[in-house]
Amino acid sequence: MIITRFAPSPTGVLHLGGARTALFNFLFARQNKGKFILRIEDTDPARSKKEYEDDITNGLKWLGLEWDEFYRQSDRKEIYKKYLKKLIEEDKAYVSKETRGQRESVIRFRNPGRKIVFEDLIRGEIEFDTAELGDFVIAKDEESPLYHLAVVVDDFEMKISHIIRGEDGISNTPRQILIQEAIKAPRPIYAHIPLILGPDRSKLSKRHGAVSVSEYRQEGYLPEAIINFIAFIGWNPGDEREILNLNELIKDFSLEKVQRAGAIFNIQRLNWMSKEYIKKKDIDELAELCEPYIKKLKTQNSKLKINDVIKLQQERINKLSEVGEGIDYFFEEPEYKKELLIWRDSTEEKIAAHLEHLSKILCDIQESDFNKEKIKEAIWKYAEEQGRGDVLWSFRVALTGLEKSPNPFIIAEILGKEETLRRLKIAKLKIQK
Repeated sequence: MIITRFAPSPTGVLHLGGARTALFNFLFARQNKGKFILRIEDTDPARSKKEYEDDITNGLKWLGLEWDEFYRQSDRKEIYKKYLKKLIEEDKAYVSKETRGQRESVIRFRNPGRKIVFEDLIRGEIEFDTAELGDFVIAKDEESPLYHLAVVVDDFEMKISHIIRGEDGISNTPRQILIQEAIKAPRPIYAHIPLILGPDRSKLSKRHGAVSVSEYRQEGYLPEAIINFIAFIGWNPGDEREILNLNELIKDFSLEKVQRAGAIFNIQRLNWMSKEYIKKKDIDELAELCEPYIKKLKTQNSKLKINDVIKLQQERINKLSEVGEGIDYFFEEPEYKKELLIWRDSTEEKIAAHLEHLSKILCDIQESDFNKEKIKEAIWKYAEEQGRGDVLWSFRVALTGLEKSPNPFIIAEILGKEETLRRLKIAKLKIQK
């Protein structure tokens, strides 16, 4: 049976690199009808924090990466103690009196000092000479196992078949294989995935636009977009498709198509993918997702108007947090100087006349017919005759107070007949002062 694991240390928040490792383990397990385990490696009590564990678990749940079994290493100390005692009894480990460092003694593994060769599904054959490692430390004492011992024992006890992790874990492999052999554990199959690099090929950091998974969530990226994005960092399905949901990824994922070279992070690509997912959302669901980002909508507008505003923004935004940008005019009367109403070399008298005539035209449209098509149809002939710039510019500014916005016919429909006429009246009074 295929069993994979994601084994983070709760010493920091969940970042994209960790999320991608979890995703690849999840996809491989689900594709093979296997088991995906989440194991919190908190054997370092000084650095491990519950808040980081919560951040990791909440982040994985938000991404839809549900695990089949959960373990916490701090709950398994008696198991490690049993293995440590056995290793010491068999002279495969020993208590070492230390002359350096803070501790008087530690438990060291008795290294046979031979070459280790293992096959990596991504990187091919890898060879290490373990003699260079010496007798390495595997525990501070019988109550305090260190990383290498705990990992090997857990992988053995949990029957982990495949270890899929970042390439920075390659150097840990020879020590872990030696311990596997010492406790008579079968060797798992290894797959070391490339690290995520910034566009300048340096280690990924915040300066490249990368933040924690929880911060992406707060910014309003959809979990589906994050999953799609991180799946394609260092992997692709081998064809032209770029938008794949989680079920499609489970079907098409393969470790053989994971690249060896460092994978490049591209925030523009994430924004593009996020925009594609937002465009596909049902408007009611999108409105619900956007609610935290436009708090004014809850108290000042009906549900219908909320949905109209969201629909207007749906094609424009890369992430949910952008939904409220530049649309304050929907919720409060816009403030602007009267000079903004004047198109190029026109005059105040002309603009006032246009605003007056627009009001008369719009008054004649029935409330039930007050939509963008009818509004445009009613205004267009007049705008053609008088100059579209003069007429439509002043119409837009009167409604929004902005030089640039969606077309004024859509805005008028969303504002409604009464509010549209009120704003035209205010604009006319402003320019006549």
